[in-house]
Amino acid sequence: MEQSHRIALRISFYYIISGLLWILVSDWISMVLAQNQLELYNVYQHSKGWLFVFLTGIVLYILIFKRTKSLIQSRNALILKEEELRRSNEHYQSLYTNNPDAVFEMDKAGNIVNLNVEGEKMIGSGQKDVKGCRVDHYIAAEEWEASKQAFQQVLQGHPQKFETVIVNRKQEKLILRCSLLPIVVEKQVSGVFGVARDITEVRKSEELMISSEKMSVIGQLAAAVAHEIRNPLTSLKGFIQLMQATKEVDDTHLDIMMSEVDRINLIAGEMLILGKKQEVRFQVENLSEILKQVFVLLEAQAHLDNVSLVLEEELERGLYVYGDANQLKQVFLNLIKNGIEAIEGNGEILVHVKREEDQAVILLKDNGSGIDPELMSLLGQPFYSTKEKGTGLGLAVCFTIVSRHKGTIHIDSEKGIGTAVTIKLPAADIPNG
Repeated sequence: MEQSHRIALRISFYYIISGLLWILVSDWISMVLAQNQLELYNVYQHSKGWLFVFLTGIVLYILIFKRTKSLIQSRNALILKEEELRRSNEHYQSLYTNNPDAVFEMDKAGNIVNLNVEGEKMIGSGQKDVKGCRVDHYIAAEEWEASKQAFQQVLQGHPQKFETVIVNRKQEKLILRCSLLPIVVEKQVSGVFGVARDITEVRKSEELMISSEKMSVIGQLAAAVAHEIRNPLTSLKGFIQLMQATKEVDDTHLDIMMSEVDRINLIAGEMLILGKKQEVRFQVENLSEILKQVFVLLEAQAHLDNVSLVLEEELERGLYVYGDANQLKQVFLNLIKNGIEAIEGNGEILVHVKREEDQAVILLKDNGSGIDPELMSLLGQPFYSTKEKGTGLGLAVCFTIVSRHKGTIHIDSEKGIGTAVTIKLPAADIPNG
């Protein structure tokens, strides 16, 4: 309406100014003609009205034409913009509606505002039932704190990726891989968009693969461990026979026997822990202790293959990470075992542990046969192995576990020289006490 008033006033202004100018000019011309040429004056007086109408008509036509043309161009541009906006809305609505992942919108308080069809299937309720409900109503209790922290980070403008567990209306636990994005309007966060993918079956497959590979490693270690246990058992049997023959007890012999029993107990204990199905629990763990326990299990096989295991540490109090000790053991078992099998004759496997800023770095280096360059890109793929009887699951499991711990694994190898594996994991602070 304001614009209409402005246009009308502008045309009226032009009309009044042109009218005033016409009166002044035409009166001046009339006075000049009246003094010199009466005939021409009479003709001019009769025709000046028609001339005024004609000239003002031309001026009004030009003004209205220019303004109308501008309005029509603006209208056409607006129609085009509306069409583009409609297409854009349909485009993004299609992305929202037909997305195979759950897509949801939350307000700043964490209440569900919108939910697509896949999200309804995941939760087990329609949008009408869940709209306005707090999203943490569906999150498993043990995941509340981590999910809350991620949500707060998004409200501060930082997108987040994480995994969480929800309990739907059917009381089924689902593992979700989530991405949260801030909704920014006029440079202010007004809400949160979320995309969630159900990875429950994927995680089950991963766990099955990890468990299968773990049992395979245990089976292969069994022969070497049996050989390692047989040696102290032989010593124990010899000392017992000596005691039976002499009917005497020597304290020195007892100390040796107790040491051998402790070693048998240590090896058996590590085998039992490794073989037992345990719940995956992430907590602060000492990498040094984990590696020492792995060395206990692998020393037997290393001795049989004339390979020495060396552990080097740069920190006196050890290096800590946030993870699952049993799964990390499996990574190091697989990698060191691969190194032992790659060495022909006498050899050495060096495990070096250090901290670089906020990363725990573990370098495993052997002087084995190495890997052909053209085969390097295939490492870590399930069912691909450089060993004749290998399944390829060992390295695949290692990559999966390290990725789950938010770490990276990198392999360098030179044929005939050896292989170096570098694992980087987020370091954790040393626990108090």
